[in-house]
Amino acid sequence: MYDREQRFKMEDTMNAARIEYTEKGVMHAASRRCDIVRISMSSATLAILTQFNLPKQFYLDIPDARITKVGCLLMKVNANNTIEVRFLRLLTQKELNKIFVYSTHPAHRDYVLDIRA
Repeated sequence: MYDREQRFKMEDTMNAARIEYTEKGVMHAASRRCDIVRISMSSATLAILTQFNLPKQFYLDIPDARITKVGCLLMKVNANNTIEVRFLRLLTQKELNKIFVYSTHPAHRDYVLDIRA
């Protein structure tokens, strides 16, 4: 499925996010903080603060942009405490714009939120 999907352009960003997953089956819900370093409609690169074991599938919450429960699939773990993930659904352009509005990256300084949309 992922090999036939078109590639979307990754853009640099800096947003706070939260990884949510379950430990030991359904019994314990866990949540860890992370930062979104790069993002596209279909994937993202996340910087995690400390090293911990992640499951293959988890949810990503972006509280500033009010985007919750984006299903993710862990693709690659890098040595510099970053991970690459694929989204289980494509983000819409409206969601990406909300993420860029709340980004602290200098490239997104001029983004404004359209309240009519």
